[in-house]
Amino acid sequence: QVQLVESGGGSVQPGGSLRLSCAGSGIDFSTNVMGWYRQAPGKEGRELVARLTTADGTLYPSSVSGRFTVSRNRAANLLYLQMNSLKPEDTAVYYCNTQPPDVYNWGQGTQVTVSS
Repeated sequence: QVQLVESGGGSVQPGGSLRLSCAGSGIDFSTNVMGWYRQAPGKEGRELVARLTTADGTLYPSSVSGRFTVSRNRAANLLYLQMNSLKPEDTAVYYCNTQPPDVYNWGQGTQVTVSS
């Protein structure tokens, strides 16, 4: 059974930084394409904000490109999302999952709030 647990969220001012972590059990992050997703308040669906291939290739939408960086620790089976220069529009619940996502694997997510 796959379990994904996100952590590291919090409240920051615009321009601040956060580093999110995702711990996985029952899944090997090294052999799966992984993604970070977010769901903004009042919006349906989750937006892909970072994609990491098995060969460490990355892809970001224009909304976060240059500010967000996805990485992984293969030995510890952890996935990270470094978020810099945060904006109020980055406020959302952030999730990790495979890419494309497996609907059975969604965790609880971690809340990120960017506000002055």
